[in-house]
Amino acid sequence: MMKRLLISLLIVLCAVSCVNVHTDNPYEASSCSVCVTLQYPDGYAGFARAGVEVSLEEMNNTFVYSLLTDESGKAVARLPRGLYRVSVSDRSGQSIFNGTCDKVAVNGATNLALPLKYSKAGTLVIREIYCGGCKKLPEVGDYQSDKYIILHNNDTRTVYLDSLCFGTLAPYNSNSSNPWGEIQDFAPIIQALWQFGGDGKSFPLESGQDAVLCLNGAIDHTVQYPLSVNLNRPDYFVCYNSTYFTNTVYHPAPGDQIARERILDVVIKVGKANAYAFSISSPTVVIFRPQGTTIQEFVQRGDTVIPIPGSTSDNVVTVPWEWILDGVEVFNGSTTSNNKRLSSDVDAGFVTLSDTFLGHSLVRRVDEQASAENGFTVLQDTNNSSNDFVEFEKATLHE
Repeated sequence: MMKRLLISLLIVLCAVSCVNVHTDNPYEASSCSVCVTLQYPDGYAGFARAGVEVSLEEMNNTFVYSLLTDESGKAVARLPRGLYRVSVSDRSGQSIFNGTCDKVAVNGATNLALPLKYSKAGTLVIREIYCGGCKKLPEVGDYQSDKYIILHNNDTRTVYLDSLCFGTLAPYNSNSSNPWGEIQDFAPIIQALWQFGGDGKSFPLESGQDAVLCLNGAIDHTVQYPLSVNLNRPDYFVCYNSTYFTNTVYHPAPGDQIARERILDVVIKVGKANAYAFSISSPTVVIFRPQGTTIQEFVQRGDTVIPIPGSTSDNVVTVPWEWILDGVEVFNGSTTSNNKRLSSDVDAGFVTLSDTFLGHSLVRRVDEQASAENGFTVLQDTNNSSNDFVEFEKATLHE
């Protein structure tokens, strides 16, 4: 669990150097001054204001400091020397401004201009990610063939899942280094790209409703493993293709309650695995819709599928960030060596899965005020998983 300090800022002066700025830190004195200046996108400079929280996480020990900006959009403090991850999530109505900067070295007077990216709260969001598996009790061992995600309609209008695309990003795990060296200008979809079927209005999702997508076996896993979940339900969807993914341990034939039209299509397979590779400790999850083209036309263009630098086995599909409707970054709780993979306008933060095979799940918080105002369940969406998600001790589908 992260230790979190709220530093009460006594802002007297923030000169260009920020050297003379002092704050009260009751936990640890430091000779290093830090000044973070929020840079809003063109046309949004007027959004800068006092009271915006700036989070600085020491990357080596997950100790977090929370600073607040002054009226000019600057946050200042004196902090211990170290390597920090700096992140901001600022919301005004439906407008969201997020920014993240990894590996900021504080070793003396430090000035950081943090660019913020603009986005809007999503209508279709990821409600839950269950990926870490559970124990095989009463048998001995661990089980991970029961992964799923849940989508949620956060809008006042009906949305349709038809032609929606789903995928996970390279690298698979958050403790792996980014093969491109930094966040690139596309979302690198790895292993396979999946798409919901339908004719445009086959799969409506009403306001406040959920849709379950089984990533492995759409069967009742509780028959053999009571701590698992029953994924054999008539309204569930499933990632299943026996031609591309022949490993029946992870991809058994869907149960008798799964309708054929609810099996997603593999648009393209770009990896070599015989089962859909989805991290059990720290996946990134994205849902998206192509703009101005179909996904089939996009992957056939010739320049949209590229090799991963340094890899001889895997390619990725280079999906534009602006196509993404929602994305969630998961960090591995068993290490401090985590790296961001999602652009800050998709997810400026991350949610941590404390450990695997505990039956835990990552669940988006409910926006109680918005739910009361709209008359259906509205989930919190700041495009920052650090704020929006929490770890549950049980998967919500566990009975």
